[in-house]
Amino acid sequence: MTLIELVERCAERLERAGVCCAQGTTNPFDEAAWLVQWRLGLPLDALDEQAERAIGPAELLAVHDLITQRVETRRPAAYLTGEAWLLGLPFFVDERCIVPRSLIAEPLAEGVLDAWLQSPPARVLDLCTGGGSLAVLAALAWPAAQVHATDLSADALAVAALNIARHGLAERITLAQGDGLAAATGLYDLMLCNPPYVNAQSMAQLPPEFRAEPALALDGGSDGMHFVRQLMAGARSHLAENGLLVLEIGHEREHFEAAFPGLPLVWLPTSAGDEQVLLVEAVNLP
Repeated sequence: MTLIELVERCAERLERAGVCCAQGTTNPFDEAAWLVQWRLGLPLDALDEQAERAIGPAELLAVHDLITQRVETRRPAAYLTGEAWLLGLPFFVDERCIVPRSLIAEPLAEGVLDAWLQSPPARVLDLCTGGGSLAVLAALAWPAAQVHATDLSADALAVAALNIARHGLAERITLAQGDGLAAATGLYDLMLCNPPYVNAQSMAQLPPEFRAEPALALDGGSDGMHFVRQLMAGARSHLAENGLLVLEIGHEREHFEAAFPGLPLVWLPTSAGDEQVLLVEAVNLP
């Protein structure tokens, strides 16, 4: 059996089992390729060049056991490998935080936000930082910026510290624990936030893979806007005059617009559509 044949066989098994692929991958084939190559110690981008590589019996058994674990436990693949990738960067991850996948990463890394910033930001706040992926991406995008990353969860901040050290950014990213804006200090040129925004009905219907993640990072209350309301009420007092708030709300646009009717904002394009990440200028905040 070759590597590509093994990946195809594993993808079929994942598809038959009905696993949810939405935490780092979007389909069973990509998830199978990730798990197989990780288990065999191959680079995750090596599938094309290694496609005809022969798979030995011990390797086949090791992969079979890993796929069995994925199917039977429904733990996200990233929790099994201890690593997730976001826009080409690796991040350590475990059950203490959600798997890094924020769509804010796209406009951040692709320079979309620069068109709205009057100058490169000197101070950036990554609110609800989780494992710290957005804080790391922000620090890399703006090498002169000081990034303040906060979260209510001490466990998540412990993971963030590992990722900040991994990318050599401990001198420019500061971590702080606090509820919402309680840990914010001074004024920021840019505020990034991927908050808990899943509404109660959707929370009740989450697949097992998402229920394996900390509910604290997902549960947004009855309409998904519990945390967002607190944020919107206090964000302006923590933003510079020309500051920006970039907020991810997933599939909650209807609830967001019901909670904040008439608010001037901009929807940013992402690979998941143009209605999941929004930008609000400080002057337009309540």
